[in-house]
Amino acid sequence: MVSAGLPVEKFDVLVLGSGEAGKYLSWSLGAEGKRVALVERRYVGGSCPNIACLPSKNVVHSAKVAWYAQRLRDFGLNASEPGIDMTVVRDRKRAMVDGLVEIHKKRFSANHVEFIYGQGAFTGPRTLSVELEQGGFRSLTAETVIVSTGSRTIIPEIAGLREAYPMTHVEELELDTLPEHLLILGGGYVGLEFAQAMARFGSKVTVIDRGPRLLPREDEDVAAELTRLLAAEGIRFIFGAAVYSVEGRSADAVAVKISTVAGEQTINATHILAAAGRAPNTDGIGLEKAGIDLAATGHIKVNDVLQTTADNVYAVGDCAGSPNFTHIAFDDYRIVQRTLRGERRSTAGRQVPYALFTDPELAHIGLREIDARQQGLAYRLVKLPMAAVLRAQTLGETEGFLKALIDSNDRIVGFTALGTGAGELLAPVQLAMSAGLPYTALRDLIVTHPTMSEGLVYLFSSVPSP
Repeated sequence: MVSAGLPVEKFDVLVLGSGEAGKYLSWSLGAEGKRVALVERRYVGGSCPNIACLPSKNVVHSAKVAWYAQRLRDFGLNASEPGIDMTVVRDRKRAMVDGLVEIHKKRFSANHVEFIYGQGAFTGPRTLSVELEQGGFRSLTAETVIVSTGSRTIIPEIAGLREAYPMTHVEELELDTLPEHLLILGGGYVGLEFAQAMARFGSKVTVIDRGPRLLPREDEDVAAELTRLLAAEGIRFIFGAAVYSVEGRSADAVAVKISTVAGEQTINATHILAAAGRAPNTDGIGLEKAGIDLAATGHIKVNDVLQTTADNVYAVGDCAGSPNFTHIAFDDYRIVQRTLRGERRSTAGRQVPYALFTDPELAHIGLREIDARQQGLAYRLVKLPMAAVLRAQTLGETEGFLKALIDSNDRIVGFTALGTGAGELLAPVQLAMSAGLPYTALRDLIVTHPTMSEGLVYLFSSVPSP
């Protein structure tokens, strides 16, 4: 990247990447009167509103509507004409993204952030060269620099896979035709959400995973129940599979050769989706020239307030090795914001809630049973079928269960919900956990009837005696 001879423009703060943490830091620091420049190579607002969290949930919801349409007779309605128009699904998603991008642009402007489209790379300590989208270069420096470059999908090193031009979640969200047979490499969050969505639209779906079961970090009962529910919708799972080679081209025809304990086989499909993990965007941006060290994983090395090994340089979000969730990146923003103000907030011991947006959803906070056993922690287990939650009965969506772990001091140390609207049940449990409240605080609440959160009262009313 060439910027030699250009005048160096000075700012108070430089942000590389407009993902969740980076954009909020730019907005808050700009609002405080600091001169802020943000460099973004492609997506205004980062991946979440453009190609990840929000667009994918938009498509997931479209798939749920399609699922309802297949069950119209269950609700006393006449069946409509079958079939899905993927261009409508795509355009609905695009309209939402366009609206979100406009909101972001207005916030950058309102907070006096200079938004620079281009590819940025470090040329020295706290100094960036930016190859501008419209042509030319700029050289920028600042007292404080924040790296917020995110992560990208890993394309596994499998013979013929790259040549097959597999989809990632980015291309999957732009489909305008329905895959006849979608083959998904990886049974993680991205793979499972798209597997169910495309199956509900009408695709034949096969998920290949090298592990012995879905979601190996989850408790066995959780993984088994989710697998059963997804398989009941026609999704085929092949576990313990090693992929040897791929022939053909995605969107036309692909042949994937795999090996399992049952032997070798070839799976033929029309489309292939790579969903086998993510890698940080830390290569090719000159970090070494800025004195910014990497961890063995390729993430930027940071301490508990997200400071890098370079003076006055912070790294946030996926590129810093934070758990790959937008809400964690938002907390990274709060940590750096308060650190710059001389206050104290750190990553140490913070809660990491998460939700998998299949239908039903899977949501979790705190310890799992497997974690508690490994730590030798004595706990009481309480478990409630979703069928016992009366709101779920009214919806006719009673699959799944709630479960919680209670320690010897009556504190909630772990909570899992597999059921409709599970993600919305996390916040009240998190609040009780963060405040150190006993489970009885939730048990004794007067909760509106009939709501999903009423299920928490039922759950915690069933806690066994010590």
